[in-house]
Amino acid sequence: MKIRRALVSVSSKWHLEPFVRGLVELGVEIVSTGGTLRFLREVGLPVTSVSDVTGFPEMMDGRVKTLHPAIHAGILADRAVHEHMKTIQGMGIEPIDMVVVNLYPFEETAEKRGVTEAEVIENIDIGGPTLVRAAAKNFTGVAVVVDPHRYDSVLRELRRNEGALSLETRRALALEAFHHTAHYDFAIASWFNAQEGDFPPYIMWDFAKVQDLRYGENPHQRGAYYADVLGRKHLLSAVPQLHGAQLSFNNLLDLDSGRRLVQEFTLPCCVIIKHNNPCGVALAEDITLAYEKALACDPMSAFGGVIVVNRPVDESLARAISANFVEVLFAPAFLEEALEILTQKPDIRLLVDEERRRHPRGLLDMKRVMGGVLVQDRDSEVESRDTMSVVTSRHPTEAEWGDLVFAWRVAKHVKSNAIVLAKDLMTIGIGAGQMSRVDSSRIAVQKARHPLTGCACASDAFFPFTDALEVVVDAGAACVIHPGGSKRDDEVTRYAEEKGLAMVVTGRRHFRH
Repeated sequence: MKIRRALVSVSSKWHLEPFVRGLVELGVEIVSTGGTLRFLREVGLPVTSVSDVTGFPEMMDGRVKTLHPAIHAGILADRAVHEHMKTIQGMGIEPIDMVVVNLYPFEETAEKRGVTEAEVIENIDIGGPTLVRAAAKNFTGVAVVVDPHRYDSVLRELRRNEGALSLETRRALALEAFHHTAHYDFAIASWFNAQEGDFPPYIMWDFAKVQDLRYGENPHQRGAYYADVLGRKHLLSAVPQLHGAQLSFNNLLDLDSGRRLVQEFTLPCCVIIKHNNPCGVALAEDITLAYEKALACDPMSAFGGVIVVNRPVDESLARAISANFVEVLFAPAFLEEALEILTQKPDIRLLVDEERRRHPRGLLDMKRVMGGVLVQDRDSEVESRDTMSVVTSRHPTEAEWGDLVFAWRVAKHVKSNAIVLAKDLMTIGIGAGQMSRVDSSRIAVQKARHPLTGCACASDAFFPFTDALEVVVDAGAACVIHPGGSKRDDEVTRYAEEKGLAMVVTGRRHFRH
């Protein structure tokens, strides 16, 4: 389809001049409005005013300018329907073959500090989305361009085809256009939603595809990763992959768990994740030692795991990691000598954390259920020692306090029921995802490869009975931290007193399902 006449009305003038100049050189007549008209005339391009086409001036400070039959009939007339073309010809209306529109900057305006409601409302575009939707609906006869990044490719095709665009291109442009207007309405509705409170009557999410994945949870399932369009940052934002195979669905689930857990600590920290649970976490004076301590917790489970560290990977750490099979290694940087070692392993995925922005507060988590979603606040709260209570006569020593707080922060990221045993700022036994807290306690003890005498125990929820506590105490635990709140708290505390334990209560539960 040859492009003979184009309507151009844009908010963003980025890269507009060379695009329109290219259209003019191909013999395309340009019709424009308001600020776009002035801009194009100032750069010396021939432009016809919309008012000259409609016979009406732009009204109400530009609120009404393109909402006219002379414009929309020219866009919506189906070129394949003889009666449509006969009708507009009889009315003296010329077809419009291309619509170039981007919308009022609603999102940018709404995000400004101190912006008034009136300013936000005024930046709700009406005519623009109407033009876009009309052109996209009639893509068999009209091309619609909403993304300035498309200008170059569209112009190249027009030049290559003597001013014509293929049906395939027009269909692709229509798809982009409908997504563009859908997102625009989503952003407006989200702004109104925000005025209603934390959990408004309607919730909408808009996601953009980031990348295809190697496969889903299993090889027979396809997978892709989409990011929240309104999110300030996402799991893979500013995260280049330096080496390795394509990421899988499970890689990203484990990476998300590892990133959330490592953010609990400022000391050099290593987290090893397997099947969405930590199988080793440690803090140390240097990152290589932190890795060695984390690996020592459960080296068998760490096979094929995802490793997240909060310090650059140097030669020492690279040599230690390269001795094992690792799916993903995520770090803030990789030194050159470390890359030389790690890239000799063809499948290890090396990801660099270049994201320095913080997550905004008030983020919501979503879990899919049959026919709907469950929405909750993200569990981002971090309890500090001064908010906790010691409920036994024996208080923890300073070393025990360190292990208790460390174990507690790890337990928050372990699937419930969760029991974490720790000593010297490293996990030595983790029991995860069991229906019984007693079973989680037994698993934590059974998996321990280090002596448990004097270790700290963290439980993500209260001990409803003493049975689970008895398992870890018999194995050697000397201090315990849990939320409290059970009807039998007194009984549990008495047991701790009898055994000479130091018991700390946090007052807050951290289930993770």
